[in-house]
Amino acid sequence: MQKFAVFFLIVFATANDARIANAQATAEPPTAADQKFEIPETDEGLPGAGPIRRYDWFKNLWREKRAAFSAEVATKQNTVVFFGDSITQGWGDIDKAFNGIKTANRGISGDTTRGMLIRMKEDVLSLNPAAVIMLLGTNDIEEKGTPDIISANTELIVAETKKHNADIPIILCDVFPSSEEKARPKKTIRELNRLNAKAFAGDAQVTILDTWTLFANGQGDAKKEEFPDLLHPNELGYAKWAAALQPLLETHGLVPVDKDEWQPEEGFQSLFNGSDLTGWQVRKTTDAEKRGAANWKKSNPNAPPWPIVTEAKTFDGKNATDDGRFTAKNGRLVVTIPPEGRKIQQLFTTQKFPNDFVLKLEFRATPHADSGVFLRGKQLQCRDFPTAGPYKRLKNFKPHDWNKLEVVVTDRIARCTCNGEVLEEAFEIPKNGPIGLEGDRGQLEYRRIQIQSSN
Repeated sequence: MQKFAVFFLIVFATANDARIANAQATAEPPTAADQKFEIPETDEGLPGAGPIRRYDWFKNLWREKRAAFSAEVATKQNTVVFFGDSITQGWGDIDKAFNGIKTANRGISGDTTRGMLIRMKEDVLSLNPAAVIMLLGTNDIEEKGTPDIISANTELIVAETKKHNADIPIILCDVFPSSEEKARPKKTIRELNRLNAKAFAGDAQVTILDTWTLFANGQGDAKKEEFPDLLHPNELGYAKWAAALQPLLETHGLVPVDKDEWQPEEGFQSLFNGSDLTGWQVRKTTDAEKRGAANWKKSNPNAPPWPIVTEAKTFDGKNATDDGRFTAKNGRLVVTIPPEGRKIQQLFTTQKFPNDFVLKLEFRATPHADSGVFLRGKQLQCRDFPTAGPYKRLKNFKPHDWNKLEVVVTDRIARCTCNGEVLEEAFEIPKNGPIGLEGDRGQLEYRRIQIQSSN
């Protein structure tokens, strides 16, 4: 397995942390060997800014957990490190959540971003980790830390990680929703997530995973059925988090992927060979598309960038587009998360389909991901439908798992279904054109793309 350094930073804790920690920490005086793991008595000379917890229960737990981590340095080399607070600590043996992956759980209940910044060198970087995912800040919020300071600490943590290994892909999870009654109001959480997105926009080494939308209810708070105390996930919550992370870990080569032995159905032609982008191209941007992009930007200053393609380019024999946005990996045509957060890009078949056809494919989306399938040039939305819409009420949709899309075209009318449920009964499309895929937000993967075209 290719080595990467992935660092899981997850900072969450609550008033319940004291209760959790007291069951684990003792009040016995620290040994001389453990003294180096003590929380500094004052903030003087410490990196970062904002709150550092120094409650007795937390000081005991911080010392004991770090001493235990130190004893595992040799055996936890090159693992995927989960770094955080009680949410991370509460996951326990994370290996069980992902097949064929070795992890190190470096969560300490109650920790803040500044505490994590202080301990990251010994607790995390000493492991030469194989991957990094960050999700941090909720305890800072409870301690009245402001979003700008929390985000600045996150930037320092990312910088230290990069300094240790310039090739570490870092996955930053949005801070989970919680509740005002937990001193974690949604407005503050959303602002912190916004600042983090802004801070790392354009940084190809940092991938942001939208775990806020994954868990938020209609009011922007945690759901009782997934977060019984409105802060810590239960088994259902951890399972959803693992499912959302799985596609990114596979794309980064951190977990093994079984070879897909799929073959097209009788009478169908495969449009994607699973190995490279043969038969696919980026097209020259049309005048109509340029006008559409300009009008969108005019009406919405925050509209995502829409790169203008001046010359068409095919990718026969190549496993990725020049910028890596579309890549062939593990038998999937992956539309990766853009460093900008959102970016409109499109990839089309070199072949056009003027006759009636049946198109079948499977897709998998990360939380709130937004993509699309072009049918002779007209876009059918293909997204993480429950969170991104427009088809939010599908009963058979499988979040963060593989879903089947089928399009039956007669003349200029397409009937489109997802796992057998109708998306569009009579979707009018142009007379002729290619099949295309769009990238906007999040990661989308497509596989088993096949078409049956009439003569």
